[in-house]
Amino acid sequence: MMTRQRILVVDDEPANLNLMRQILKDDYDLAFAKSGQEALRSLRVKASDLVLLDVMMPDMDGYEVCATLQADPRTRAIPIIFCTALSDSVDEVRGFDLGAVDYIAKPVRPAVVKARVGTQLALYDQNRACEAQIRLASQDIISSRLHALQMLGRAAEYKDNETGLHVVRMSHYAELLARAIGWPEEECELIKHAAPMHDIGKIGIADHILSKPGRLTEDEFAEIKRHPEIGARIIGEHGPTSPLFELASTIALTHHEKWDGTGYPRGLKGEDIPIHGRIVALADVFDALTSRRPYKEPWPLDKTLDFLREQSARHFEPVLVEQFLTHLPEATEIMGRWGDPGVAE
Repeated sequence: MMTRQRILVVDDEPANLNLMRQILKDDYDLAFAKSGQEALRSLRVKASDLVLLDVMMPDMDGYEVCATLQADPRTRAIPIIFCTALSDSVDEVRGFDLGAVDYIAKPVRPAVVKARVGTQLALYDQNRACEAQIRLASQDIISSRLHALQMLGRAAEYKDNETGLHVVRMSHYAELLARAIGWPEEECELIKHAAPMHDIGKIGIADHILSKPGRLTEDEFAEIKRHPEIGARIIGEHGPTSPLFELASTIALTHHEKWDGTGYPRGLKGEDIPIHGRIVALADVFDALTSRRPYKEPWPLDKTLDFLREQSARHFEPVLVEQFLTHLPEATEIMGRWGDPGVAE
């Protein structure tokens, strides 16, 4: 039996949501949101194949929602159809510039809604099929770039005696989180392969600082805080033709940023931090706390989980903390499979 496609309908008017339900319920699985923020939360929890988006909504209008979805790798490819009573061509141009694929004028006509939705979903499926073919054709190139990153990772292991199996575990935690929030398979694989490069910049930090068993001085910590930018420079900027290197560079640069804006090197806050950096931040800290380091013994699991809860909306994105705790059995399986001696149970 073929899986039905899922559509998210976003409108602040219950009557409009009910009308769309009546038009589409026989052919699609439907989800509904009454505000822009509710729509974004819904898509973080479960992906949709298309979004029908009202323009005129309080607090966060449809244009802002569209721009946010286009900026997020998790939702960038989802087709967006605006449903609006606005008729000015300037409004339509603005929507298309932001990434919408079509407009449906209100009051809507059922035949028009079904035709426009069907057309855009067919194009979406076609685009995904083409992308799959391109991925297969590019596999050799991807493999060679992955091999280059792995060599960099081995170089970092010789430099940083904390590494051990840390990069293996944290990359699997990152992949676990990506799957938990609904990323497609190829994005989950990409972050798993790029995440081990997060600390490559420690190659540029003095050995006596990295291996110091006691508390760092202010000057030593300032030196440590240089490693994200060093790492991004080592990996370099390779542009859209090399998403693996581009992602590894982003992760290296942003995995010490914090949700509340108190991280480094740039003090980014909330969703200004790239989602890949937010994922790796949680994966990295969880493994660091539950592992033995030169300056500490491993924390027990319950103490580590309490810390994650405490740091939700401070160090970490709340949605990611919630998803990690929900998928704790898978995380503990990763701990057991690639555990270092002395890791607390």
